[in-house]
Amino acid sequence: MAQHQVKTPFINTYTISVIVSTYNAEAWLEKVLWGYETQTFRDFEVIIADDGSKQPTFDLIESIQKKVNYPIKHIWQEDEGFQKSRILNKAIVACESDYILMSDGDCIPRNDFLEVHLRKREEGFFLSGGYFMLPMKISKLIQRDDILSGRCFNVNWLKSNGLKSSFKNNKLRARGFFQDLLNLITPTKATWNGHNASGWKEDILAVNGFDERMQYGGQDRELGERLFNLGIKSKQIRYSAVCIHLDHKRGYKTPETIAKNKAIRKNTVENKITKTAFGIVKN
Repeated sequence: MAQHQVKTPFINTYTISVIVSTYNAEAWLEKVLWGYETQTFRDFEVIIADDGSKQPTFDLIESIQKKVNYPIKHIWQEDEGFQKSRILNKAIVACESDYILMSDGDCIPRNDFLEVHLRKREEGFFLSGGYFMLPMKISKLIQRDDILSGRCFNVNWLKSNGLKSSFKNNKLRARGFFQDLLNLITPTKATWNGHNASGWKEDILAVNGFDERMQYGGQDRELGERLFNLGIKSKQIRYSAVCIHLDHKRGYKTPETIAKNKAIRKNTVENKITKTAFGIVKN
């Protein structure tokens, strides 16, 4: 692995900082936080980027902080509609590592999730992972013991609880050479995916984080497009870094925000913009 030379004096208390976004979904968030308790790599912190959740989320975090063996920071902002880009920028600033992984509060990580991201990291690149989508019935069924034991990642256990056969099940089954082959031949592009992507903090700061004009729909991809414009490349790890995605409704998705975000992304790509004026540092 290429050695990364830090060019700015970041505090580097942990090897990796994990940002987990959430909004009023404490049942799902609890399952996700138990997933990080299973990690084979232990030198990490979790930053919860909370876009305005109510008291039940505060209560959950206070309770689970006493039960897990890793540090949790809760970064919260007032509920002003879908402002995920804004809270993610606050979380980026709070990270105490020079390497950042971003995921969501509905994505349970397999026990080697952090280990894979760290093993694959390389200067000049960001890593692009995917997720394995579960139906609502199984999402609700999964409990703490299923996560700690790892059986919620076992295809046979999932099929016994209603999962259908699919080529996508290889995301959970693939190991070794087969993982590498699937990463190589997948038609899916290696984009920055908010549910499973990682990169160097200095690169993310160089593009000024997320564009806070953007609500739901492609704000993560737009960050990746600015990283590409900066000269950062991407590596595909969707079959290596595995997380399972719990089902939920998406009431915050509107045609208006999708259209606005597409226009911003179009401008970013066509004009090769590297640094947003609407990010961590405001012009």
